[in-house]
Amino acid sequence: MSGLYETQRAMRNMRKAAMQRGVIAILDVGTSKVACLVLRFDGNDRGGDLDGVGSLAGQSGFRVIGAATTRSRGVRFGEIDAIQETERAIRTALQAAQKMAEVRVDHVMTCFSGANPRSYGLAGEVELENGPVSEGDIARVLAGADVPDYGQGREVLHAQPVNFAIDHRSGYADPRGQIGNRLAADLHMLTIDAHVIQNILYCVKRCDLELAGLASSAYVSGVSSLVEDEQELGAACIDLGGGSTGISVFIKKHMIYADAVRLGGDHVTGDISVGLQVPWQTAERIKTLHGGVVATGMDDREMIETGGETGDWEHDRRQVSRAELIGIMRPRVEEVLEEVRTRLDAAGFESLPGQKIVLTGGGSQIPGLDGLASRILGQQVRLGRPMRVQGLPQAATGPGFSSAVGLSLFAANPQDEYWDFDVPTETYPARSLRRAVRWFRENW
Repeated sequence: MSGLYETQRAMRNMRKAAMQRGVIAILDVGTSKVACLVLRFDGNDRGGDLDGVGSLAGQSGFRVIGAATTRSRGVRFGEIDAIQETERAIRTALQAAQKMAEVRVDHVMTCFSGANPRSYGLAGEVELENGPVSEGDIARVLAGADVPDYGQGREVLHAQPVNFAIDHRSGYADPRGQIGNRLAADLHMLTIDAHVIQNILYCVKRCDLELAGLASSAYVSGVSSLVEDEQELGAACIDLGGGSTGISVFIKKHMIYADAVRLGGDHVTGDISVGLQVPWQTAERIKTLHGGVVATGMDDREMIETGGETGDWEHDRRQVSRAELIGIMRPRVEEVLEEVRTRLDAAGFESLPGQKIVLTGGGSQIPGLDGLASRILGQQVRLGRPMRVQGLPQAATGPGFSSAVGLSLFAANPQDEYWDFDVPTETYPARSLRRAVRWFRENW
């Protein structure tokens, strides 16, 4: 667990400093687009109104003062594949957002999908000394959690306490001040491939920026797309992106499971490109304007001009029916949803008291997708859009901006993490600490 402990604490302190100065950038590095939002914080502390344990729970209000998006380059399956290409895309989006905001930004928080996430449920328990539960007791119980061997080449991205129990009383969000004999805690830990973090760190440094926070796109999409009742009673957020599909499951306002499927909207576009023998850009346009997954009686008669730029008039004026287009798109969409169902079944989603599923992300805008998803996943399915935040332009209110808006909400009101507490150094091995310090020096 200590691999990212010092680095995450350093990023947390950077985030606090940037927010006290008033401006921070939000970067969503996706397979199909790079979105950037510039946030201005007004400094009104709302921490007393929100449940939480750590010092960061409930920070301040914000408004969006700059927004920009550009076509992503150098990203495959949600992971950076070509550093220089991705750097250019990030610089383009950031400069446009800074120009709109009329302010220079030095600190950035970023989210990403893919990276082969794995979820673990951890539990810790300690004896309480005489007196009420203190923050030190919380740090001790989190440090005492039995961390599994999650393998070489992986790092912890999120480690969030999701439940506290004192003796036989469970369900505490904040146990401080309670009196008892034993304190127990349940944690959700999410690990990802380490090289993904290293590539993002390197790419952000090349853009002359300081990285002030990292988050999983699946997690922040759920934060922005699920309403309060869904987060409380249990719901899954399916973030259909370009190169990967993120899955996050929430209950009691905490994420308890996350996963990713290495399939997304770009694979549907690729099938159209191959099936209709048209260029990629033409396939994307056809999918956006005429796509769907549910055929009707009219589709055989609705003809679509494929267009083209070959110079051959006969070839360029080809037409295909919408039924043919749906026949190409539906199998791939069904494959994505079948993979999602497999992951949800493995997570035990059917045992939650609430079993709503919310589809979001750019790929969720295919007409008829909610009905098809309801039949395949067997649950109540609705289409989700990100919550409206102050100053957000109309162009950035669609499902494709769920991750960016969710990361903004996460920056303003972060959930407590393992590294928000002063964990005693003697509780984790010296070898792990040395490795963490070395990793910190190399990357910062």
